[in-house]
Amino acid sequence: MLRISLAVTMFYVVLLVVAGIRAHSLALLSEAGHNLSDFLALLLSLVAVYLEGRPPSATKTYGYRRAGVLAALVNALSLVVVSFFIFYEALQRIQHPEQVRAPVMIAVAAAGVVMNGVIALLLWRSARDVDVNVDVNVRSALLHEVGDTLSTAAVLVGGFAILWTGQYWIDAALSFGIGALILWSSLGIVRETLNILLEGTPRGMSLEAVESAMRKIAGVSDVHDLHLWSIGSENHALSAHVKIADMATSESDTILREINEKLGQGFGIHHTTIQLEHVVCETAHGCVIAVREEEHSEHDHAH
Repeated sequence: MLRISLAVTMFYVVLLVVAGIRAHSLALLSEAGHNLSDFLALLLSLVAVYLEGRPPSATKTYGYRRAGVLAALVNALSLVVVSFFIFYEALQRIQHPEQVRAPVMIAVAAAGVVMNGVIALLLWRSARDVDVNVDVNVRSALLHEVGDTLSTAAVLVGGFAILWTGQYWIDAALSFGIGALILWSSLGIVRETLNILLEGTPRGMSLEAVESAMRKIAGVSDVHDLHLWSIGSENHALSAHVKIADMATSESDTILREINEKLGQGFGIHHTTIQLEHVVCETAHGCVIAVREEEHSEHDHAH
C-alpha cells in the first residue's frame, strides 16, 4: 500500500509543479510542496515499518521500535519548514498579484481531491486491518493525506471563486490557509513524538489512574517510584516499587500476576519492571527474606 501511494504521490507532485507554473498559481505550487513532503513522509514510513520489524539485538535490546517515531518527527519538522516557505511566497504574491489561469487550477485540484482521498482511505483501511491505526508513524502519514484532500478541495473551490470573480488575491489567500493547515497538523505530531523521545507519559494515559488501579489490587499497600513511558508509539513500559504485606513468595507472585494483568488489560502496558517491597524483611545469607510479624517480634525479644 505504501509503495503504491509513493508512486501516485510522486506523479501528482510533478503534475502540480507543471500545472502551477503554467497557471501561475501559487496555491498549486504550495500543494506541490505539500505533496512532496507527503512523498517523503510515505518513504520514511516505509523505511520505519521495515526497521520496526527487526528483532532486538545485544546492542539494541528494545529493537528499532522508535524508528517510526523518528520518521514521524523528521516528517513533521520538514512540514514546518514548508509551511513558513508558503507563508513567505503568499505574502509576496499579495503584494504583487499575478494573473491565475483558473480552469487549469480547477482541473488539477479536482484530480488531486480524488487521488488524495483514495490514498487516505486505503491507508486508513490498511491501518485498521492490522490494528495499528493509532500508531504515530502511520497516523502521521494518514494525517498528511487527509490534510492534502482538504487543502486540495479548498484550491478547487478557490479556482471556481477566481473564475467567477476575477479576484486573483484568492490564490494567495488559499496558500495562507494551506500553510496554516500544514503547520497545525505538523506541530501536533512534533509534540507527540518529542513526548515519546523524552519518555513522557503516553498520550491519553493518566499516571494517577494507573497508580490508583495498582493500589486497588488486594495485597498492595503502597505504590511509589512509578514511571510510565513509551518504547515506541504504541509500546508502553512501566517501572514501579510496590509495597505488599509480609507473605510467602508464592503469594507475592500471585499479586504480581494480577498487577500485570490489570496493566495489560486496562492500559495496554505489557512491558513492566516491578520491584516488590515487604513491610518486614530480614537479610540472611545475602538474600532478602520476608518474615512474619510475630517471628520478627520474637526475634527482637531474643535480643
